[in-house]
Amino acid sequence: MIIQYFLFLFISVQIFALTLGDSYYVDSKNIKLQDIIPDASYDLTLYKIEANRYTKKIKSDELIELLKEHGIRDLVASSRYVHFTQKSPIDTSKIKTEIIKYYTSKYPSIDIKSISLTSRGYIQELPKDYEVHLQSKAYLRNDGTLSIKTIDKKKLFFDYVLDAQLSIYIAKREVQRGTRLSLVNMTKTNIKLDEFKAIPIDDTHLNMSQSKRKFKTDTIITTRDIHDLTLVKRGSNVNVSFYDKNINISFSAKALQNGKLNDIITVEKRNKKRLSAKVLAKNKVEVQ
Repeated sequence: MIIQYFLFLFISVQIFALTLGDSYYVDSKNIKLQDIIPDASYDLTLYKIEANRYTKKIKSDELIELLKEHGIRDLVASSRYVHFTQKSPIDTSKIKTEIIKYYTSKYPSIDIKSISLTSRGYIQELPKDYEVHLQSKAYLRNDGTLSIKTIDKKKLFFDYVLDAQLSIYIAKREVQRGTRLSLVNMTKTNIKLDEFKAIPIDDTHLNMSQSKRKFKTDTIITTRDIHDLTLVKRGSNVNVSFYDKNINISFSAKALQNGKLNDIITVEKRNKKRLSAKVLAKNKVEVQ
C-alpha cells in the first residue's frame, strides 16, 4: 500500500510539474526569470551571457535550484543542460512573407494570426540575396525548421511557429465507404492549425469526391481519405454528345468502363459500335 502511495505521488508530480525546456531565446544578454517563466509575477536577471558570446549553457539541476530560491517549484528537466541564445537583430519580414505564401498555397482559407521566427544561433545581419527553403511536408504542421540559402550556397537555419486558423470539413455523421461527400454528410468548421497526417479537404472536393473508407462522426476528412467521384459506372446508360463544326448530336449508349471526371472511357452504341468518350458529369460523356 505504501509503495502504491509513493508511486501515485510520483506520477502526480510528473503530471502537474512544469517541464523546463532545453532551449530558450532571449532579447538581450540578460537571461531573466520571465524568459523561462513568462507568467512569473515579477522579473529579475538570473544570468548574463558573456560580452563576446551569444549563447550560454547551464546545467538543468543548477537552474532548477535557482528557480526554487525565487519560489518557482515543481520543475522537472527535459535534458541535462538548458541552452540560452540571444535573439538576432535582423529583419525577418521577407522570410515571414515566404512562409505565408507557402502555407496559403496549401490552405487557401488559412488565417495566419502571427509567426514566431527565431534564428538558430546569433546572426548579426542577413545576406542581401537568399532563398527560403521549408522542409518536405512542412505544411502539415504549424511549426518547424526552415533554411535560407545564400548565393554562395551557405545555409542559415530558423525555427518558426505559426498561430493560424483554417476551415476544414468533418463528418456530420457516420459515413460509409464509397459515399459521395457533400454538405449532407459533411460540415465546415474552423480549427487551429496544429498537425495533420494529410491536407484536409476544402470546398473544391465537395460533390466531386467519395470516401475511401468508413468515417466516424466528427472525423477530420483529408485528401488521403478520398478519391475522385465515379460519375459513370460500367454497364450504365450514358448521354453521349458529339460536336463537329455546326453539328451537335446526342444519343444514348452503354458505358463499358467506370469513369471519373475527365476520364476517357469506352461506350457502346446500340449497333455495337464502340467509341471513346470523355466523362463530363454524372452519366454524361462527349465523343473524342
